[in-house]
Amino acid sequence: MRIVVVGGSGRVGAKLVDTLRHRGHDVMAASPRTGVNTITGEGLAEAMTGCNVVIDVTNSPSFEDNYVLKFFETSSRNLVAAAEAARVKHHVVLSIVGTDRLLESGYFRAKMRQEDLVRGSLIPHTVLRSTQFFEFMPTVLQSEKDEHAVRVSPALVQPIESAEVAAALADLATAAPRNGMIEFAGPECFRLDDAVFRVMQAKRDSRAVIADPQARYFGAKLSEDTLTPDEGAIIGVGRFDDWLKQVGGARAVH
Repeated sequence: MRIVVVGGSGRVGAKLVDTLRHRGHDVMAASPRTGVNTITGEGLAEAMTGCNVVIDVTNSPSFEDNYVLKFFETSSRNLVAAAEAARVKHHVVLSIVGTDRLLESGYFRAKMRQEDLVRGSLIPHTVLRSTQFFEFMPTVLQSEKDEHAVRVSPALVQPIESAEVAAALADLATAAPRNGMIEFAGPECFRLDDAVFRVMQAKRDSRAVIADPQARYFGAKLSEDTLTPDEGAIIGVGRFDDWLKQVGGARAVH
């Protein structure tokens, strides 16, 4: 099967490309570094020639509201147009659990727009909404400037390892299109503040973690279950503690 992975050099994309190639598929890792640019349209028509499935795992280099909306809107429009012209059979897109509940955030409004453009195209599609990757949990800290403490929402999270998301995308891409959305989450549920505290311990970050229901998550206020999947989600197997040992070697805290 000829598969094009757009964003194929990123964290999930590179793993996805390797997984698909290991399974015997003809895979193109499409990104600006391989001459394919979904913003300018450069190389898109050539990449889509003979393509059976396109998988979009792109992400915006900036989360600023106007920039990220323009990125996903332009990228998705160009990709959909090229895929329709090439009569691609299946369009798979990676999104995020809770996207439709986080529209207060410019980033999630942009992701919702991406989903809508895929759903509105002529190509059969599958949207995989994943929970937060283990590897992205430290990004919650990046907006915190306080040297002594970080404020984090105590909302529930169910994080997943990115390699499992790549495997799930490979499974979905080589199956019949669902023409709908499916969710994917890790096997364990935590409070976000607790998960962040454990990441900080693994990284030897000594700042205090303060559970604050008013703390923002990429600009949006969280309720108890904003970031957790609904019933019927695919559930992974990777354990958070095992990942923490890899990144920091610190003793897990329960």
